[in-house]
Amino acid sequence: MTGPPDVGHDDHEHHHDDSSAIAQSLGRPEVFAVLYDRYAADVHRYVMRRLGDAAADDLTADTFLVAFRARSRYDLTRTNARPWFYGIAANLIGKQRRTEERALRALARTGHDSVTESWVDHADDRVTAQAAHRLLAGALASLSGGDRHVLLLVAWADLSYQEVAEALAIPVGTVRSRLNRARRKVRSALGDDPTLVQDFAPEAGHG
Repeated sequence: MTGPPDVGHDDHEHHHDDSSAIAQSLGRPEVFAVLYDRYAADVHRYVMRRLGDAAADDLTADTFLVAFRARSRYDLTRTNARPWFYGIAANLIGKQRRTEERALRALARTGHDSVTESWVDHADDRVTAQAAHRLLAGALASLSGGDRHVLLLVAWADLSYQEVAEALAIPVGTVRSRLNRARRKVRSALGDDPTLVQDFAPEAGHG
């Protein structure tokens, strides 16, 4: 999309006027570019971690195209549209579930995959990081699609439980149960690696 028009708000207030920008875009489609500029980089980063760099550009573009076409159905009482975009991205990723699972299982076997280069950015020991990647990939591959969505929206997109519920159109209680189940599996798979356990399966989450 092209550069965003001025909708009269500072960047630090953007969560409060997402719904306003969507409403304005119904009559002025170019206003939707504001939302692309706010959230495309975050969505792209998330998709890249799920499906790899090769798929990230196209799927990010598709996310915003789907959102643009569906903007008339957006719930304008939700002033923060970030969960909405992540939910659309998760749905599109879900359509490539087999591709994602094949990549994860291949990584679990071989320890080599470009998709996961950023999973353990803080690990200096590449051998240790590679071993951790393999354990994590195997754990993620073993999860159901719904459980994996919830876990990674919390761990990688930093969404709250309520935001995940909005993104996936499920009750908060379902978010909690899926997350607890996913974390148990990941914690079991990661064993004694405290850094990854903290990142993906901490003892307490955020609501």
